[in-house]
Amino acid sequence: MNIGILGTGSVGATIGTRLVELGHLVMMGGRAATNEKAAAWVATTGADASQGTFADAAAFGEILFNCTKGEASADALRLAGADNLRGKTLLDVSNALDFSNGFPPSLSVCNTDSLGEQLQRAFPEARIVKTLNTMWAGLMVNPTMLADGAHSVFVSGNDAAAKRQATELLRAFGWPDASIIDLGDLSTARGTEMVLPLWLRLYGKLQTGAFNLAVVRQ
Repeated sequence: MNIGILGTGSVGATIGTRLVELGHLVMMGGRAATNEKAAAWVATTGADASQGTFADAAAFGEILFNCTKGEASADALRLAGADNLRGKTLLDVSNALDFSNGFPPSLSVCNTDSLGEQLQRAFPEARIVKTLNTMWAGLMVNPTMLADGAHSVFVSGNDAAAKRQATELLRAFGWPDASIIDLGDLSTARGTEMVLPLWLRLYGKLQTGAFNLAVVRQ
């Protein structure tokens, strides 16, 4: 499958590398087709990896990942182009982190709205699924690395077929069905995005991103 990655940072590189390992063709998109981070990723990932602009990656991908910083996500999707997003499942991994007052950041949107919902309203013909935004990138694509047992990943979206596609990719990354929790429509992303203040404080305490939250049921 052709998959487009919007974003050239560590999250996009980690997800893109894993997708190539799973046999997909992956294009990483940035603001410029010659983005240095994307070029370095292509050089180390092999022939099934390529780079281009946001628009190039969005046009290339049958499924897309938004791995941009939350503050830049709307602009990145505008550059990707509504026509290139139309009808496609877009897994939104971004978070609305506001660093204007330093670290730890606050959330620029919360409680009554979410970044995922804002992006869906701005691009109504995209099929946005919020997932993987509550954890470190290495764990997104390798959930079995934790020795402490099962832990949870959440899925939010308005389109049932898009959520099924997202869930299939999560399974391919190694997430067992029991760990994948479909919370419902995209408004439930308000809850998962508000996990980030807790996650950041845990990261500060533990000094590692190799941890996750688990929903424990009777």
